[in-house]
Amino acid sequence: MTELKPEFFPAPGSFEEKFVRSGGHGGQNVNKVSTAVQLRFFPRMSGLPPAAVERLRQLAGSKLTVDGDILIVASEYRTQEQNRQAARVRLNELVQRALRPPRRRRPTKPSYGSKQRRLEGKKRRSGVKQSRRGEDSF
Repeated sequence: MTELKPEFFPAPGSFEEKFVRSGGHGGQNVNKVSTAVQLRFFPRMSGLPPAAVERLRQLAGSKLTVDGDILIVASEYRTQEQNRQAARVRLNELVQRALRPPRRRRPTKPSYGSKQRRLEGKKRRSGVKQSRRGEDSF
């Protein structure tokens, strides 16, 4: 069962949306109407904790600009509103992943039984190989 995450609401002034023309197929609609959305998010102005901002920068990958902003482009729908919603959903998912601190790895070691089984297997294999050697192989 999936856990419902609270939606992230960026602080006013921490993002801007710009509508541009989409590329690709679509005929007159693509050539005339600016339906693609470029959502630029400014993590420094968002009010997120510094650790989350750092994780967000690492998670952003190619979406991270030289200035440290995150640029999300959505152009899969024919309307501005649908593309705007798609961009905001992507931003929300990215921020939710950044807000979740990584799990600490607990180093484990092999159990006593697994060590014994490994050594027993090695002895068995050694015995098989020894039995294949003839007396005159020295």
